Amino acid sequence: MYRDIEAAKERFAALLGQPVPPTIVTQPGDEVNADYRGTPTKAAAKLAFFHLPNVQIELIEPIGDDSAWAENPEGFHHIAFWVEGADRADQRLKSLGAERMQRGDMGEGQYVYYDVRKTHGMIIELLEKVRTPL
Repeated sequence: MYRDIEAAKERFAALLGQPVPPTIVTQPGDEVNADYRGTPTKAAAKLAFFHLPNVQIELIEPIGDDSAWAENPEGFHHIAFWVEGADRADQRLKSLGAERMQRGDMGEGQYVYYDVRKTHGMIIELLEKVRTPL
């Protein structure tokens, strides 16, 4: 999460020896059925992606206060995993004490953030190409 994504993009581009990526603005949460801690949210975010051979780095600048993005301090926010059957992963994560923070539609799929900062010091994101009900 970054308060100024344009400045963060410049710093990361210099560090990685990569071109500065474009900024994408997400749809507002109310347009993608997003919720934050169980309550509908209108939050959105500015995103920028660095695509490297074995990793993708996503920079995020929150728009609005009611989101997992705005809750996290400047710097590292989450690690993401692509899954099939987010409903099964959701049950497993919750059984391990993870708290579902935020979810939203993403085309035919969805994204879901889980708070595991107390046990692992980070947030986990599940990405699913074809949405399963949670």
